[in-house]
Amino acid sequence: MMIDADTGAVLYAFNEHQRMQPASLAKIMTFYLTLDALQAGKIVPATDVTISEKAWRLSMDDSVSRMFLGVGQKVGVNDLLYGLMVSSGNDAAVALAEYLGGSTDAFTQMMNDKAKKIGLKETHFDNPDGLPVEGEFTTAADMVALARSLVQHHPESLKYTSAKEFAFDRIKQPNFNTLLFYDKRVSGIKTGHVDEAGYHLVASASSNGMNLLSAVMGAPSSERRRTETEKLIEWAFRTFVSYRPDLNKAMPAAIAVRDGVAEMVAIGPDGAAVFTLGRGEETRVTVQFEPAVRYLEAPVHPGDPVGDLAVLLDGKPQAAIPIVTKAGVTRAGFFGRLGQKIRRIL
Repeated sequence: MMIDADTGAVLYAFNEHQRMQPASLAKIMTFYLTLDALQAGKIVPATDVTISEKAWRLSMDDSVSRMFLGVGQKVGVNDLLYGLMVSSGNDAAVALAEYLGGSTDAFTQMMNDKAKKIGLKETHFDNPDGLPVEGEFTTAADMVALARSLVQHHPESLKYTSAKEFAFDRIKQPNFNTLLFYDKRVSGIKTGHVDEAGYHLVASASSNGMNLLSAVMGAPSSERRRTETEKLIEWAFRTFVSYRPDLNKAMPAAIAVRDGVAEMVAIGPDGAAVFTLGRGEETRVTVQFEPAVRYLEAPVHPGDPVGDLAVLLDGKPQAAIPIVTKAGVTRAGFFGRLGQKIRRIL
């Protein structure tokens, strides 16, 4: 599956709802919850996490990816995040899960709660690392939705996922996402592999103002997941553009307010004013503001609707973005309202 990350427009999809073992793609959710905790101030990048025996045992298992943590070692959250997303450390996933959730079971419940909140209806996690467990599943559609939610709420996430290598305790490991070494437009996000499901890659890429997210799952080799993802990226950048209209020309910057402490209030799009178009169609596009009201009555609240910004291709409507107030305006006192009425009469 391939989407425009800014608009959510689906550019390509094939068997996107087929259930598969997530493998290390589960670490995207572990990553997401850790960034949530950082954002909420529950932890900071320098917060030390004491490595448990459970996490250490994974670092001693040469059949899984790890960042080589030592039992009893104190490791900063920032290092664990790089170890999680670059080295794909199962030991890092367990360490973070135990610290944030108290136990891996409790953290797994947090993962499934977050999945439900995001709207992932085709995913169930059974652990923070994605090691195969019966009953654990996801789909390409859900992994793309998870990645989109991640980058929307945590743009800083790409700092971790785009790192080409990470060294911990003098052990340097390259990013499992080899596409980073072939295409400078790529900025992550995560690979996965288990024998039961094959090779997965959820990827992000950016070029000329367009941001893409894709999921290729169940490839027969790590090489194929890379080349199939590269084909999607090349095709999408060649075929589509993200169109951002000039809002200064398309609509007024403010709308009149009656009986308020201010007589105008700023307006703008509810979200990003961006549309996915076929390449070349941008020359045939017009944008027009369709107001729902001529003025607002105070009190005005941020987010009050005032109309739509419509995009037309060859004169035919293609999409619309709600236009809302960007600030609040309280109701004026009696004399203030009286003065405004007098000015309107005059």
